Amino acid sequence: MVENASYRLAYLLLSFGLLMDIVYRNLAHRESSWDLMGLVVVGGGLTTAYQGAKRVLIRCWAAHVAIIMVIAALVALLAVALR
Repeated sequence: MVENASYRLAYLLLSFGLLMDIVYRNLAHRESSWDLMGLVVVGGGLTTAYQGAKRVLIRCWAAHVAIIMVIAALVALLAVALR
């Protein structure tokens, strides 16, 4: 249990570290970092697929994911419109 908790913390650190690197590269250097963003998305997809295969996810996780995706799309549209 402790080992799994440590892996979770490491995953969160790496994921959010990559996201902060993506934001910095975009704001400071105007570079697109699709390769790093791909690592974050694929990493999240792999953990979700594994948890789904092992029946760890709660029943309404798909609804939660759909709501989050809609909110993220609206935020992205707002960010593009304000640019």
